[in-house]
Amino acid sequence: MATKQVEVRDLDEGSYVMIDDVACKINAYSTAKPGKHGSAKARVEAEGVFDGKKRNLSQPVDAKIRVPIINRKQGQVVSTSGGDEAQVMDLETFDTFTLALPDGVSMEPDDEIEYLEMEEQRKIV
Repeated sequence: MATKQVEVRDLDEGSYVMIDDVACKINAYSTAKPGKHGSAKARVEAEGVFDGKKRNLSQPVDAKIRVPIINRKQGQVVSTSGGDEAQVMDLETFDTFTLALPDGVSMEPDDEIEYLEMEEQRKIV
């Protein structure tokens, strides 16, 4: 899995983090002051990028944590099927694949989209 390591103190809202081996986007980040017998702690509330599940993490701020490398790519809609899936062609490699459409979004052929890709997982932004 394409990841890099950073310290927990370097995270902030809107960035990505690996929690339970799942790529997540941070919704809330807070720290607590160091106590009498320990170091400062950080609390991270995040949501899975590809599955949408909420996850929490509590770590010392000087601990190392993995951050996923997620690529933003451009694609073009080739066709749609039934309103819930779209066949998309990557504009760099010209690979074609099927992606689920987000709720409430309708697309037409020839629309250009932006999508996230991490290994074999993809999601329309």
